[in-house]
Amino acid sequence: MLGIVRGSRIIEEKPLLKLKPNCEFCDKDLPPESENAMICSYECTFCRECTENLLANVCPNCGGGFMPRPVRPVIARREGTGLEYHPASKERVHSCYSRAEIESFSQEIKNVPPSKR
Repeated sequence: MLGIVRGSRIIEEKPLLKLKPNCEFCDKDLPPESENAMICSYECTFCRECTENLLANVCPNCGGGFMPRPVRPVIARREGTGLEYHPASKERVHSCYSRAEIESFSQEIKNVPPSKR
């Protein structure tokens, strides 16, 4: 959670992205500054290569599409923000689906725009 600070008090708490450290399929490292990390609306995290070449922009977990994962600033330019206060997750996550299951699932819906799935 991110506490929005005004003066000396927290006025609002907001949930933060977990910034998972790896591609859930190929296990490639995706550090917090990576511009290669892609996420779906449930924060499933895959590398750009897997989302484009294997997944065909279809999340194997929810069927949604992918967007680039935002980069969390290293430097806290506002009080209580940045990686210093809200570090990336260290917990590696791996897909429970086989390559064949993922390819079959992606093929079924890849031609349907994410907004219509």
